[in-house]
Amino acid sequence: MRIASTMSDSIVDGPGLRFTVFTQGCPHHCPGCHNPETHDPAGGREAAVEELAEQMGGNPLTDGLTLSGGDPFLQAEECARLAALAHGQGKNVWTYTGYTWETLTSAGRPDWDALLAQTDVLVDGPFVAARKSYGALFRGSTNQRLINVPASRAAGRVVLWTRPDPLAHFTVPES
Repeated sequence: MRIASTMSDSIVDGPGLRFTVFTQGCPHHCPGCHNPETHDPAGGREAAVEELAEQMGGNPLTDGLTLSGGDPFLQAEECARLAALAHGQGKNVWTYTGYTWETLTSAGRPDWDALLAQTDVLVDGPFVAARKSYGALFRGSTNQRLINVPASRAAGRVVLWTRPDPLAHFTVPES
């Protein structure tokens, strides 16, 4: 697959410590894009899916794989294979895209469906500079949604992901 780069210890592309793959090629060209060097589909370098999976598995502290870009749906088949390998390593998968959930699910594209089937959380929608927010958890702009993909597929509608409460199972001993 064609990638711009990887980051082995990201803490901003989803919860926990993440192995992030920045795919090469993006049709959206959002004004103010954080990664404009990823737009050219001929840029970057070739990397084998297996090589990326090996790098991802090299750190036992890694919680998940994040597919970013560029737009991973331009290389959906390869990204789906990498995501399946991540799941095989016990990792969760987040996928960032400039497409909306509605566009992806109505396109009738088997490769897009395969990537969605291997995605736990989808961050959808284009970056909109006028809606940029540093307070938007794991997103660049507030129009983008954090979609719980398995729950959305089961419900037949968008179900938003909510951050688990890290103290949910914490109890204070009674004195």
